[in-house]
Amino acid sequence: MPRWPKDELAESDERTTLLGFLQHQRKFLEFKVRGVSEAAAREATCPPSDLTLLGLVCHLTDVERGWSQRGLAGRSTSAIYSSRDDRDADFHPSSDVTIDSALERFWSEVGEAEAIYAEMDLDDVGPRERPVRYSLRWVLVHLIEEYARHLGHADLIREAIDGQVGDPMAKD
Repeated sequence: MPRWPKDELAESDERTTLLGFLQHQRKFLEFKVRGVSEAAAREATCPPSDLTLLGLVCHLTDVERGWSQRGLAGRSTSAIYSSRDDRDADFHPSSDVTIDSALERFWSEVGEAEAIYAEMDLDDVGPRERPVRYSLRWVLVHLIEEYARHLGHADLIREAIDGQVGDPMAKD
């Protein structure tokens, strides 16, 4: 069974630790989505919230893209899951988005983000002011925080779907 990264990262440098914990969060997202039906992935199981597992994948795909490509690399890319009619369209994917297509796009955006991060030092800042410029260090910490919040949502949604709880990479 895979191990939670805290053991392997216990004596790592700051960059390795931040990227390692972020990667664990990304894998945990996929773990929470895999094994449910397409219908269940679209089910909002914790009213009054309309959050779904598929919506969380799409949202975090756009989060990865926004912070890496726009925030740090200064590219003029737009959100993937956007709509003029729904300001939260990333949380409400269209009917043509499947678990597999969403995860494929997610990992593609992660790969692009990692390539951008590999070219930067932790103290480097992106050109985009929002309202200030952010360092790679700040973005990585923010992404870990963003994932942690939404993975708490994913825990509750998945437990309501089929009772699955926990982290497969945690030590017993």
